[in-house]
Amino acid sequence: MVKIEYFTSESVTEGHPDKICDQVSDGILDELLRQDPNSRCAAEALTTTGLVVVAGEITTKGYVEIQDVVRKTLKEIGYTNPEFGIDCDDAGVMVSVHGQSPDIAQGVNEGQSGEKEQGAGDQGMMYGFACNETPELMPFPITMAHKLTRRLAYVRKQGILSGLGPDGKSQVSVEYHDGTPKRISAVVIAQQHINDMPEERLRQGIMEHVIRPVCGKFMDTDTKVHINATGKFVIGGPEGDTGVTGRKIIVDTYGGIGRHGGGAFSGKDPSKVDRSGAYAARWVAKNVVAAGLAGRCEVQLSYAIGVSQPTSVNVDTFGTSKVPEEKITAAVKKHFKLTPKWIIDTLNLKRPIYKKTAAYGHFGRDDPDFTWEKTDMADTLKKECGLK
Repeated sequence: MVKIEYFTSESVTEGHPDKICDQVSDGILDELLRQDPNSRCAAEALTTTGLVVVAGEITTKGYVEIQDVVRKTLKEIGYTNPEFGIDCDDAGVMVSVHGQSPDIAQGVNEGQSGEKEQGAGDQGMMYGFACNETPELMPFPITMAHKLTRRLAYVRKQGILSGLGPDGKSQVSVEYHDGTPKRISAVVIAQQHINDMPEERLRQGIMEHVIRPVCGKFMDTDTKVHINATGKFVIGGPEGDTGVTGRKIIVDTYGGIGRHGGGAFSGKDPSKVDRSGAYAARWVAKNVVAAGLAGRCEVQLSYAIGVSQPTSVNVDTFGTSKVPEEKITAAVKKHFKLTPKWIIDTLNLKRPIYKKTAAYGHFGRDDPDFTWEKTDMADTLKKECGLK
């Protein structure tokens, strides 16, 4: 008998208030790394009606005009009209930033801790995940949810459907048969719009220009579609919902499939293993699946502050492995050193590449700067595990 299950993931557009904050935080980080690749940064942002607040810890040889980063980010997103609750020219910007704690720095800087090599910037555990449901080796629901929000932003910015605001969300429910995605059972869209936009024109436009092009071949006559189910979505963005950096960690990762260590990414330089460790775990998991060693793979790493070697490395293939899991774990430990310095150097993470990670997911994207998406170790793992 076929086992039928349903799984749902969501995504948000770049104009969602939490994503405004993620992009501001990573925009600040990029400007710091552009001037000083060794910058230490933990930048947090909060936004509400007409206001962005930036706080955090920064130690750098460079200088960033934070107000300019905030206004540029708002403009790029499309917040140029006060009607949408905040605009790039008139928004208030408050800044409260100080240096990184020397207690943390002495455990992270090379040669200052009890170890010669750079230690982890904090304790914690990070997860990486990969599966063979999509060419990107990502779960199907989150992949489709991201494609919908990207498309919402595209039709807005290209003027394909006029009257749209920057804020929006998607949600995709997928029907699985024995663990394989078979069809999309439901699509939910919430899209901000101007006050006098006819409800029917909005729904027809989103169906025609967003949902059908992205999801059409996976839908059928039984697929439920909900577009602005309350009837209208005029008050959105920071006016409708206060935004904070790091509040969309499931959107940023795997859409709820696989576990999460709890640490957000945006605004953190790569010495913070919340970010670099999670990127490395994805890289490992993706290479395990790309090697054909398993159909699904989750990698957990854990670290202690100031200590370079991970305190644990765990590989879980959920019963899909072609070779014993212990053999895969041994191969991973042999070929991936997974110290913070090794991760940073191997994945070349001291570059200004992070702002573009801050919307539409950090994983499963075809971008050469996203070095953690490479499958360059797949053949090595396959050979090490003796898989022909």
